[in-house]
Amino acid sequence: MPGNKRDKPLEAAALQYDPDQDAAPRVVAAGRGPAAERIVARAEENKVPVQVDPELAHTLNQLGLGQEIPPELYAVAAQILLFVADIDKRAGYKASVR
Repeated sequence: MPGNKRDKPLEAAALQYDPDQDAAPRVVAAGRGPAAERIVARAEENKVPVQVDPELAHTLNQLGLGQEIPPELYAVAAQILLFVADIDKRAGYKASVR
């Protein structure tokens, strides 16, 4: 219908970072629409914190699976790690510093 704003399909991505093996976080899941919904549902089922950032999700989807994030996204990745650390702290988890 004219005048109706159509919502963009949901996009989601998951990052993994192992400082012993990776130079930077890697995209381990990415998708749009139903695939994105499954990524978010799987994260929630496994009690993995979900940060909502449509612009970042779009950028990560463009990188491709297995790709390390580029240096220009390091500051954003650091914010995500702080977000997760804060949630872990509130839940009573102890952080491991290497």
